[in-house]
Amino acid sequence: MGGETKVYTFSEVAPHNNAKDCWLVISGKVYDVTKFLDDHPGGDEVLLAATGKDATDDFEDVGHSSSARAMLDEYYVGDIDSVAIPTKTKYTPPNQPHYNQDKTSEFIIKLLQFLVPLVILGIAVGIRFYTKQKSA
Repeated sequence: MGGETKVYTFSEVAPHNNAKDCWLVISGKVYDVTKFLDDHPGGDEVLLAATGKDATDDFEDVGHSSSARAMLDEYYVGDIDSVAIPTKTKYTPPNQPHYNQDKTSEFIIKLLQFLVPLVILGIAVGIRFYTKQKSA
C-alpha cells in the first residue's frame, strides 16, 4: 500500500454485515472477508455472527493457525478508530413476572380440597342410587 492507511469509524464498518458485504474488526484492524465466506472452514455463519462488533475475542478463542493469521493480510482494508468501538454491554434479561412455584402448589391444594369431597359425594350418591334400583 503506497498511501496512508484508511481509518474507519465503527459506524462505517457496522453496515457491512451480510453475505454480500462482510467486514470484521480484529485487533484494531478492519478486514473485508466477503470473498472468504465460502472458503472459511468454520462456515460463513461464524463470520457473519462476528460482524457489527469487535471480533477479536471470537477470533482468538478459536485458536487460528499462523497460516490463518497470515491470510488476514490479504483481506485488510484499514484500521478501526478504537474510540469508535462500542464497549461490550452485559446482557440483562427483560423483566418478567417471577414464576412462583409455591403459589402454584397452594392453588393445587385448594383445588383438591374442593374437588375431593365433591368426588366422594358423587360416588356416594352413585352407590346409593345404584343400590336403591337393585332393591326396588
